[in-house]
Amino acid sequence: MTSGPSRKLDENLDGRPAPRAGLRICLAASGGGHVRQLLDLQAIWSRYDHFFVTEDTALGRTLSGKHRTYFLPHYAWGQAKLGAPFKMLARAWSSFFKSLSIIARERPDLIISTGAGAVIFPILWGRLFGARAVIIESFARFEAPSLFGRLASPFATHMVVQSPKLAPYYPRAEVFDPLRMMDTPAPPKSELLFATVGATLPFDRLVDTVAALKSEGTITERIVMQTGIGGHAPDGMEVSETLPFDDVQAILRDARIVVCHGGTGSLITALRQGCHVIAMPRLSRLGEHYDDHQAEITEAFRQRGLVLVANTPDELRAALAEVRTRQPVLATTDPQALIAYLEGVIADIPVSGR
Repeated sequence: MTSGPSRKLDENLDGRPAPRAGLRICLAASGGGHVRQLLDLQAIWSRYDHFFVTEDTALGRTLSGKHRTYFLPHYAWGQAKLGAPFKMLARAWSSFFKSLSIIARERPDLIISTGAGAVIFPILWGRLFGARAVIIESFARFEAPSLFGRLASPFATHMVVQSPKLAPYYPRAEVFDPLRMMDTPAPPKSELLFATVGATLPFDRLVDTVAALKSEGTITERIVMQTGIGGHAPDGMEVSETLPFDDVQAILRDARIVVCHGGTGSLITALRQGCHVIAMPRLSRLGEHYDDHQAEITEAFRQRGLVLVANTPDELRAALAEVRTRQPVLATTDPQALIAYLEGVIADIPVSGR
């Protein structure tokens, strides 16, 4: 097999490089928006032998039905900040050895990771076993780098950021801003409000606020609510702790209004489907998240005119009144430039024998 940077690639009829025989890709991301961005890159990784390393969430379980998938325990530095340092250390210790087992078994040639902390060890072990690593700083970071990005960037063979404001933090990074407005008309919708807190963690402030406004009559729409594992479950509503990703997509096709946490995966998925989106970011001062990056995300989306932000019942009442008098805005992420960049990265990888 001919390999190496000087090798001339064969091409498909559409001009794209032909798939590299024998190349194996590890797709490493924690739950929610991190792994959803990897799904946006399917046009490149689906052409090769690949496997996922992620967390055991509803989306992760959906992936495992379609792709070779390994689960790692969730842990993050914020767990120590919130008073659970030993829980964090125990899960990190478990992840360290599980990651070694996965990488030693699979021996990937390339790791593509969108973060976050739960997948730092597969990157470290992968580099020790000779894999190249593309680290894609979180789309959730518009103003300042993430802890994961700062920790992982020294081990990256290729670094990517998705906001020009992050370029000074990563001098050798390539910049790809994927956010795009869509000019397609909004699809027909039902009188349905979907309230979702994200993949796993409960967010009772959002759930209780929506339930209170339904009880007082402000929300007249039918409500479908996803509460997170162990979250409050209001009476008289269609409630699920978690939902498979395909079910979420089906609900979003019908929902006129979405009230969601400030995760990029939830925001973009709803905006793609032409929903009115009202975001309630998790706040660290209330113990709802490890930091305030969701407030940063929602403010950036609000400034672009994509979402309304509500942190209190009064703000949610006002937001609901506003969305009922305007047309929805559609937006998506366009990964084509990043996919083209990744094709160039892959072209330069010598494929190891197995």
